[in-house]
Amino acid sequence: MSRRPDWPARLAALLSAAEARPFDAHRWNCGRFALAAVEAVTGIRPVMRVRPSLEATADSAGFPRVPPAFARPGDVVLAADPPRLGVAVDGGRAAFVGPRGLLRAPLTDCTTAWRIG
Repeated sequence: MSRRPDWPARLAALLSAAEARPFDAHRWNCGRFALAAVEAVTGIRPVMRVRPSLEATADSAGFPRVPPAFARPGDVVLAADPPRLGVAVDGGRAAFVGPRGLLRAPLTDCTTAWRIG
């Protein structure tokens, strides 16, 4: 699975649309955000299987792991406290779904990253 040529614009559009979208346990959560980010970057919605942990669930999509320090924009990341999936955005930061919209955190707060495309 490779990145679409227009992935930066598609990822920016997703982030803009999600900026003020609050967390909803069923409709808009960290897993749905991560899937939407992968789809924005690649054009394909990956299949993930629900596993006992978010890390194992993300692993089920088949993307290779990379150290969080090497995550580039569009890669999926996992923050540890609280555990949640997000997407690397820019300048060493990641975006996560929060109670009132997207939250930004440094990649140094992440424990795992997956290379997308």
